[in-house]
Amino acid sequence: MAQKTRKLVEEHADKLIELLNKAYADELVAYFYYKTAALLVKGIHAKTVADQLEEIAKEEMEHSEELAERIIQLGGEPISDWDEITKKANYPKVDIPEDRSDYEGILKAVHVAEQGAIGVYADIINFLQKTAKDPVTFHVIRHIMGEEMHHEEEVETLLGL
Repeated sequence: MAQKTRKLVEEHADKLIELLNKAYADELVAYFYYKTAALLVKGIHAKTVADQLEEIAKEEMEHSEELAERIIQLGGEPISDWDEITKKANYPKVDIPEDRSDYEGILKAVHVAEQGAIGVYADIINFLQKTAKDPVTFHVIRHIMGEEMHHEEEVETLLGL
């Protein structure tokens, strides 16, 4: 356990680990759905949509790794059971359309998921600013939130919004 690290947020460490584990679960669920959608998308614009989904999936996996590292630094453990991951996730499902050539439906599902992620990270930042006062976790979350905002913008561009 990183004793000094945990001591910095001692009275709020357990709550912070819980919030980070929920975000960790979200990132793994997002990776799963985005990667699967990238593999299954069909039709004339499939390559463009698949490439974008693949890139976002890769970044979602990186986010899960960053969160896991921080959870461990705080003396916790990332969730290690898939059932628990889907139970703890803020957003346990991304509604990908059954019609794999429905690009707009696929992108709208991703858009909703990205907006949800932004909300989750905004809540964690609020907790960090008002309660836990952990500058390292704040930096990690701010970085991830910035990438989620970029994902939202990329998806909106593909949707023509």
